[in-house]
Amino acid sequence: MKIIRQPLTNRVVHWGIALSCFGLIFSGILQMPVAKRYGLTSLGEWMGNYFTTLSMHYFFGLIFVFFCCFHVFYHALNKEFDIVPKKGDVKGSILIFKAILSGKKEPPSAKYLPEQRLAWAAFAVTFLILIITGLLKTYKNLPGVQLDDPWTFYIAQFHNLGFVLCLLLFVGHMSAFVIKANRNLLPAMFSGKVDREYALERHSLWSPE
Repeated sequence: MKIIRQPLTNRVVHWGIALSCFGLIFSGILQMPVAKRYGLTSLGEWMGNYFTTLSMHYFFGLIFVFFCCFHVFYHALNKEFDIVPKKGDVKGSILIFKAILSGKKEPPSAKYLPEQRLAWAAFAVTFLILIITGLLKTYKNLPGVQLDDPWTFYIAQFHNLGFVLCLLLFVGHMSAFVIKANRNLLPAMFSGKVDREYALERHSLWSPE
C-alpha cells in the first residue's frame, strides 16, 4: 500500500529548483572562457556568445529565485516546518549512520531524517549566498552602476564559493542513495508516494494525513 509523502506542490518546487539550478550551473560555466577553448562551440556557436549565455543565466536565475521564495513563503504561511533542523539532529544523524553500518535498527524518525533536515539547511545557506551575490552581480551590470573593485572581487568570489558548495552538496545529495534504505524515498519525488510499510518502520514518528 502507498501513502502520500510529497504533495504535488513540493514536487513541482523541488524539480523547479533542481532544473533551474542545473541551468544556472551550465550557463554559468559558459560565462567562463571555456566554450571556445574546449570546442563546445562546435555544438552551437551561441555557447561562445557572452550575451546569449548571460541572458540564459538571468532567465534560469529568475526561475530559481521564484521557486526558492515560493518554497519559503508557502511553508511558512502553512506553518509547515518539519524540514527545518531541530536540536539533536547532528547526534541523531550519527546514531542513524552507526545503525546503518552495524546493521542494527535505526532510531525512530519523523517525516524527515535528521540528516535530511541538516542537508536542507546547508542547501538553504548556499542558495542564499548564490541569490544575494547573484543579485549584486546583476545590479553591478546595470547601466550607470559602478562598484569599487574590492567589492566586485569579493562578490564574485562568494558567488564562486556558492557555486562550488552547490556542486558538493549535489554530489552528497545523490550519494545518499547509495544507502539502500534511502532508495525508498526516491519514488516520492516523482509519484509523491512511498510504501506504507517503509514509512511505518523508518518514520514511525510521522503521522501522515
